[in-house]
Amino acid sequence: MLKIALDAMGGDKAPGAIVSGGVEAARHSNGRYEVVLVGDKKIIEEELNHHHFIKDLDLSIVHASQAVGMGESPSHALRRKPDSSIAVAIRLHKEGKVDAVVSAGNTGAVMASALFSLRPIEGVLRPAIGTFMPHENGVCLILDVGSNVDCKAQHLYQFGIMGSIFMNHLIGIESPEVGLLNIGEEEKKGNEAVQKAYQLLKNSSLNFKGNIEGRDILAGGADVIVCDGFNGNVLLKFGESLARMVSTTMKRTIRGNLPGAIGMYLIRPSLRKLFKLFDYQEYGGAPLLGVRGTCIISHGSSSAKAIRNAVEEAWKMVTSKVSEHIEEQIKEMKGVTSD
Repeated sequence: MLKIALDAMGGDKAPGAIVSGGVEAARHSNGRYEVVLVGDKKIIEEELNHHHFIKDLDLSIVHASQAVGMGESPSHALRRKPDSSIAVAIRLHKEGKVDAVVSAGNTGAVMASALFSLRPIEGVLRPAIGTFMPHENGVCLILDVGSNVDCKAQHLYQFGIMGSIFMNHLIGIESPEVGLLNIGEEEKKGNEAVQKAYQLLKNSSLNFKGNIEGRDILAGGADVIVCDGFNGNVLLKFGESLARMVSTTMKRTIRGNLPGAIGMYLIRPSLRKLFKLFDYQEYGGAPLLGVRGTCIISHGSSSAKAIRNAVEEAWKMVTSKVSEHIEEQIKEMKGVTSD
């Protein structure tokens, strides 16, 4: 049985929502995996006391005496808190005692610990964080969304490789379309790094569609959107606010308007489906691609539902052997991606 370490102390709603999410995941495991809650054992046990019928669940605890704050410096956490829940969870993965790690904690600390302990896959220049965004026909993967602010052409090229493999093996898209985020469709658009990345992607075996503008993303312009971490993070935060803005505006517009209220009631099921598309809780977390192992970084405000979905995503990544496929593909293209 696979084991998935869950950082019980990480996140704005920790430990309550995290432990609840771990319990929900264990209830849905059906013998596929065990959830290993990592953190202060006493606090975790107190949270587990709020749940019923958990004795027979595939659930265990590994004690960690320290916790990393959401606003804490990643380098400080790495040096000063070797027994933090993040560090212990990553260490368990490195030692082969668990098969994956899920954390809604300090993103920088999770990344720093993963890079220091798990190490990047041989040939991967920059591991990247990917995240899902909905479009007209399903979802696309955007990477990077924050771990690499400044990127060279080779980095962007590798993001395309890793994103394509992820969407192929995890989502089941046979030949994912890869698009390069740019300010225009023409080859010569964008800065030097983007123009060079265009040529690398164009000459590769990937299903490269060309440059993708911001307006093309929600229209389903590509299955994988490649960009640097600066633009990717801006895009991610914009997407998170979009559904909230639409909901608030609609409520304000129909307030005190009887016909509008009746119309809202009638279309409410459809609106729920629409808002669900933009709800980060549905997608679990963001995979850290390019490290030796499986690491899911969840939203800091993750609810129990989001954590459960993140654990499921981690299980899918392990069983789909995403990391192994990335390593194989990078080796084949090592000559192109080397600096």
